[in-house]
Amino acid sequence: MRDWLADALRDDNPAARGRRSDYDLNMEAKLLAQKDRPPRDAAVLVPIVEHASGPTILLTKRTEHLSKHAGQVSFPGGKIDDTDADAVAAALREAEEEVGLTSNWIDVCGFLDTYRTGTGFEIVPVVGLVKPGFELTLQVTEVEAAFEVPLDFILDRRNHKRQSAVWQGARREYYAMPFGDFFIWGATAAMLVNLCDVMEHAMESAPASWGKVMG
Repeated sequence: MRDWLADALRDDNPAARGRRSDYDLNMEAKLLAQKDRPPRDAAVLVPIVEHASGPTILLTKRTEHLSKHAGQVSFPGGKIDDTDADAVAAALREAEEEVGLTSNWIDVCGFLDTYRTGTGFEIVPVVGLVKPGFELTLQVTEVEAAFEVPLDFILDRRNHKRQSAVWQGARREYYAMPFGDFFIWGATAAMLVNLCDVMEHAMESAPASWGKVMG
């Protein structure tokens, strides 16, 4: 799966845009919201767990008491510190700090499109293939739960919803992917749509290889 995934994440994949943002569905709000707001660099790990029964995506649910993004579903990640060599180092560090997933379980395969959030973060989504058999240790002050979603659920377009809500006095649209007791939405859902886009194109280009990837 590693070679196939790296190929799907190539920069010349026609489904890759290079940059995406919260404003892709809300273009009228973009200029005002981003005016005079330099982005803050961040990175997340998009962990694809290579189970024999089929790959899954590892996600977390943030604790309810946090001042920002409380209770939201997210990838392990956070801002890039001065001590981090690059976005990959930041994503791997955050994964270990938040859920105890160490780098020896992870094979970094590439990147999704850089993602700009409405709160001013410029996120690099680092895609890593994760060997099964790991044990997680959650940072309970930040992470309430960790769970896995089958990749075939993410790749099913029927599970990609477009919803809306009023935020700062304006109605905004966002992607959502309800899964069991978890509500995946916003930037996390949009990055999963990005993953679906590039994988879908790779599947169309090499359908025989794709069957082997899914197990």
